[in-house]
Amino acid sequence: MLKYPLATMLNLGVVPPVTFPTDSRYHGFTVEQYTAPSGEVIPYLARRIVPQPGAPNFATINRYTVQQNDRLDLIAAKYLGDPLLAWLICDANGAMEPQDLVETPGRVLNITTPQGVPGGTIAQ
Repeated sequence: MLKYPLATMLNLGVVPPVTFPTDSRYHGFTVEQYTAPSGEVIPYLARRIVPQPGAPNFATINRYTVQQNDRLDLIAAKYLGDPLLAWLICDANGAMEPQDLVETPGRVLNITTPQGVPGGTIAQ
């Protein structure tokens, strides 16, 4: 009997490798493998380093002042056209926890282009 049938099927190519959609913060990252001393192969997602906020990593295209009961996904939908891009606002504002960005009304969030994508900047 197989101890980890999914890992075995991945290794044999029966199950296609994991790919993330283009709007995912993990798009382009690979699934790595660690071999434990026991010989067990453990797949894991390659580490993603959160980029430093601000220039030159991000071009600010707008700013948003947080209101009471705001939700980050709704802010992303309004300013970026997709609620799944809320992670981009997290990266651009240096947040590890999304809820930290909207818990304090009055906080100003930078709305930016994706990392490395040039764009116009707003007036300071």
